[in-house]
Amino acid sequence: MTLEKYQRLSDDELYKKISRLKEERDAVFLVHNYQVLPVQRLADFIGDSLALAQAAVKVQVGTIVFCGVHFMAESAKLLNPGKQVLLPDRGAGCPMADMVTPEALRQARKRYNNPIVVTYVNSSAAVKAESDICCTSSNAVEIINSLPSDREILFVPDKNLGSYVAKMTGRKLILWPGYCYVHNRFTVQDIINAREEHPGATVIVHPECPPEVIERADMAASTSGMVQALKEHAEISEWVIGTEDGLVEQLSAANPQKGIYPLAVNAVCRNMKMITLAKAAWALENQKYEITVPDQVATKARLALERMLEVSGRK
Repeated sequence: MTLEKYQRLSDDELYKKISRLKEERDAVFLVHNYQVLPVQRLADFIGDSLALAQAAVKVQVGTIVFCGVHFMAESAKLLNPGKQVLLPDRGAGCPMADMVTPEALRQARKRYNNPIVVTYVNSSAAVKAESDICCTSSNAVEIINSLPSDREILFVPDKNLGSYVAKMTGRKLILWPGYCYVHNRFTVQDIINAREEHPGATVIVHPECPPEVIERADMAASTSGMVQALKEHAEISEWVIGTEDGLVEQLSAANPQKGIYPLAVNAVCRNMKMITLAKAAWALENQKYEITVPDQVATKARLALERMLEVSGRK
């Protein structure tokens, strides 16, 4: 069946077809929190980059359909190389990941006298291969704290996450000038407006936000950390969420008794939203688009990811 035919089906019809195809293709769905809710419903595993990396290692079936962006699907392939990994839209990339190249990173190593390179997972496999260890927003503080104190650290590519981690660890980091275009758009004025519109609500933001925004918020946490915060603080009835709309929708649906508000409207990752139910069904039926990583890149990149998981202690 062509993609166009899939696109004419209802959601219920698509769920039924995907359920059948999962059995036929021996497949599971790994889904990021920023996907649209209908795609989130497909998930065998749902979470942030760290949770999905951990899930990818444990997958036993033959095929992983990754509903996220390209670097995430690459990570799944690196961590479970014997599995087929499919990305339903090959155009689902990450602008921040494109803000650093392997060659630029090699030059930076020389310029800063061979520092330890800590690379955020929001990066290509080729960049990970030039790195010493990876991190996610969930474990970046833990990763930095695990490193020798007598070496310089180059943090790539998110300057905002790097700034947050430097503050939380007391370590001086060399920050790459990259950023997430969704989180970097949040402003102090958004915080001011939110407190006026929702007095008494707790403001929680992602550490990819600018430092001045994090400073004015009540909490900072990764997407999985935000999910956990709502569970741990049952006494808080209203939340303002400073991250991509997909998680705001997820939290609102999961907590109908609470007031869940976005920090700003239209905080949308266009790349994440490229994946739809129809594309997921079409990709599974036609085994598109398969993720591959050259062996010489994969070996080094896998090591950086495995070091991260080893430090996190949850591999």
